[in-house]
Amino acid sequence: MITIMIKHTHANHILPTAANLLGFTFLVLTSIRGLKLGATKTLIVLTGVCVIAFAFSALLSFQSLRTKDHQTLINYETWAERVFIVGLITCTIVSVLVVFDIA
Repeated sequence: MITIMIKHTHANHILPTAANLLGFTFLVLTSIRGLKLGATKTLIVLTGVCVIAFAFSALLSFQSLRTKDHQTLINYETWAERVFIVGLITCTIVSVLVVFDIA
């Protein structure tokens, strides 16, 4: 019997990048709150959303590396990418708010 292996390439960039951005957003959130920079509640909440999104994305990406089932692996990695994109968009919004002193 010949077994055909379906090769799925993991998006290996998601886990380390999400972990790095998680650390960065923790640093930003701590700086905003700790230094009392006069940030609005909106800015703090959006930064918190970034933290949650990158943490969840890293967790999903890690789970995809640990699973043996091909379909489950694809589901975890797909959701990791989606949540990662939400984190990036939110992080961009936070950056624009800070740079242009909107919030």
